[in-house]
Amino acid sequence: MHIAIAGNIGSGKTTLTTLLSKHYKWKAHYEDVENNPYLNDFYKDMQRWSFNLQVYFLNSRFRQIVDIKKSGQKYIQDRTIYEDAYIFAPNLHSMGLMSSRDFDNYKEIFNLMDDFIEGPDLLIYLRASVSTLVEQIQKRGREYENSIRIDYLTRLNERYEAWISTYDKGKLLIIDVDDNYFNDDAGDLNNIITKVDAELHGLFEQQEV
Repeated sequence: MHIAIAGNIGSGKTTLTTLLSKHYKWKAHYEDVENNPYLNDFYKDMQRWSFNLQVYFLNSRFRQIVDIKKSGQKYIQDRTIYEDAYIFAPNLHSMGLMSSRDFDNYKEIFNLMDDFIEGPDLLIYLRASVSTLVEQIQKRGREYENSIRIDYLTRLNERYEAWISTYDKGKLLIIDVDDNYFNDDAGDLNNIITKVDAELHGLFEQQEV
C-alpha cells in the first residue's frame, strides 16, 4: 500500500506525511531536502543548476518507489516523481531557466523510468493559494527559500491544477489547505483521516474536503 502526498512548496506535504505515518503506523519517505547538494545553489542561480537539481530529484524519487515496491510494506511518500516531470521541470523550461536540450534529455530519462513504475494507491493533493504558501514558507524559515518569487509559486500552482485535472494514475483525494488546519486542529486532521479511510476501502472514487 502506497499513499503519496502532492502539493506546491509550502503546502504542508511533510507535515501531513508525518501525521498520517504516525496515525497509520506506516513508514514515511520524505523529500530529500536537507542532504540535497544542489538546492542552495539552485535558488541562487536557477538557470545554472536547474537541470542538475531536477535530475537529482528524479533519481531520488525513483529510488524511493523502487524501495517501496521491494519492501512490501506500507508507505506514505512526501511528493511524487510525477510532480518533478509534469510541473517543476516543464516550468523551469518555460521560464527559460532550463535549456530545451536539457529538458529533452530530462524527459527521456523520466519516460524510461515511467515504464517501470506505477502510481500510488492514493494520491493526496494539497491545494493552497499563493498567499497561504508564502505564509507557510515564511513560517518555517528555510534560508534558501527566502529568494522564492511570487510569480514562481503562481506558475507552479497553475501547473499543479492542470496536472490534477487530468490525473489518472489512481485514486485522488483533494484537500483545500486554505480551509484546513490539520497541523493544529485535531478535528481537521480526523476529517482527512476519515476521507483517506474511505478512499482506501474503495467507497468513493474521489472526495474533496
